[in-house]
Amino acid sequence: MTKILLVLLAISISLIAYSDYDMDGVDDKTDKCPNTPFSDLVNTSGCTVKSLESPHHFDIIFGINYSQTSYETLENSDTISQSLQIDYYYKNFSLQASTSYYNSQSATYNNSGTNDSFLGAYYKLNPADNLTLRLGAGAIIPTYKSDLNNNNTDLTASASLSYMMKNANIFGGYSYTVVNDDDIVAENVAYQNTSSYNFGLGFYPTSKIYISGAYNSSDSIYKNVETINTVSINAFYNIDAHWFTTLNYAYGLSDTASDNYASLRVGYYF
Repeated sequence: MTKILLVLLAISISLIAYSDYDMDGVDDKTDKCPNTPFSDLVNTSGCTVKSLESPHHFDIIFGINYSQTSYETLENSDTISQSLQIDYYYKNFSLQASTSYYNSQSATYNNSGTNDSFLGAYYKLNPADNLTLRLGAGAIIPTYKSDLNNNNTDLTASASLSYMMKNANIFGGYSYTVVNDDDIVAENVAYQNTSSYNFGLGFYPTSKIYISGAYNSSDSIYKNVETINTVSINAFYNIDAHWFTTLNYAYGLSDTASDNYASLRVGYYF
């Protein structure tokens, strides 16, 4: 009996002496990388040699959007649209595809159909600590049907910056769009290339919530039309590891902007 107790005591002492906090198979006393993810393969020093987690990720986002007044005619109207966006991520590279279906009503008309669709690619850089630069290029596909010759594919390029300060950030962006639509001389409709920019502040009140406010300005695609100016508030909530939601509200500062715009989107990341 005494021998059995001694053996059990020795085993207990050895188990107490061994500790592996990150469960990578390397004792904490000799683990030079003590917080490796559970999905990583490690060497004898406890440091990652290969990650078993896939670098490929996707998300699907569905949204409900509401706006007042018509950008095209400036006649008071209410427009409700449903949007669908799909993103693909590989390390610092991403692809995006989006489209939406609208229904617009006013005192004189009721119209519905597909808005223009978008295909784009982005690459993220970190030129300095806490500084992120995102470059993008894309094509606006003419899936929106109108009587104003909006029938050609437009091309766009963009750049945005974000600087993090603890739980807050300063951000801004610029984009340029080459509008290829054909002018309608008989109706005095002339198109132009457009520039747009935005800047704002954001912060994380908690690890799952991000709130930001921004000023946005964009040229109209029509010549001799006032610049479109808005202010907006955005909120992002990370529900869990997969589900997330965003809420956006924008107020028009110019006659060419929608008086009010709001959207609610729900996404799934995998």
